[in-house]
Amino acid sequence: MKTLVVCGATASGKTGFAVDMAEELGGEVLSADCMLVYKGLNIGTAKPTREEMRGVRHHMIDVAEPTQDYSVSEYAAQAEKVLADLSLRGVPALICGGTGFYIQALLFMRGMGGVPADANIRREYEAFAAERGQQALHALLREVDRESAEKLHPHDVKRVIRALEIYRLTGRKKSEQKDGFVPKREYVAVAFDHPREALYARIERRVDEMLAAGLVDEVESLYRGGVDEKCQCMQGIGYKEVIMYLKNEISYSTMSDMIKQNTRHYAKRQITFFKRLPQLVWLDPKRDNREFVKGLFHGN
Repeated sequence: MKTLVVCGATASGKTGFAVDMAEELGGEVLSADCMLVYKGLNIGTAKPTREEMRGVRHHMIDVAEPTQDYSVSEYAAQAEKVLADLSLRGVPALICGGTGFYIQALLFMRGMGGVPADANIRREYEAFAAERGQQALHALLREVDRESAEKLHPHDVKRVIRALEIYRLTGRKKSEQKDGFVPKREYVAVAFDHPREALYARIERRVDEMLAAGLVDEVESLYRGGVDEKCQCMQGIGYKEVIMYLKNEISYSTMSDMIKQNTRHYAKRQITFFKRLPQLVWLDPKRDNREFVKGLFHGN
């Protein structure tokens, strides 16, 4: 049975369309979003509400505690169990999300480095980043692996550290690894092709809606409840900027502008990432694409 993948940039309309297609195909949605895995992070992640789910069963949401570090391999292990269950029940799977590494882990057999983790090395680089800053850590990577450094944002500390760890353990650059794309399963992948300015306008509206819905209160509640700013989930866009505001490091308007700018930059990186996804079909967001995608799914 084919898997339908609804991917692409944040605020592009993935969630609603995935539910549309689940209703059309009689399927269930498997989230591929690295922030939706966390319990208690609802507003800033645009986590779908019960109303938005429309009775369609969703998986891989609220599966991790906010204090937990949650890796791609942990996600893949749990998500593969869901996909196996759906297959046994004969239910189509609709993978929906914008976290490219999650989607790659489910669609392709990739080595993901093929190098075991070293906790001591990771702690060393985490301490370096805490003391010297994310930009300084990123500069270390640029010195030994310029290609990987150009693909990774300085704020993506976890993957910057992983690239440095691979170099330390093997003497080889992460960018030299050529895993390729060997499919695990048959799939159809689609994404909405919004004009850039239209997408940015959607992002700005979403951020305004999140702030109006109580994003600051949500982050403050998590923070006071023991979710430290160094926790992985608090590094997410919308969360780290609110923390800065709560610590009186920036004004409310600056916080809002930063969230919007960082989200725009993230969307741009997502689009670049998904352009490399084999067989991706770009959809016109102004059209009703349900019958077209159903035809793709059924091979018509």
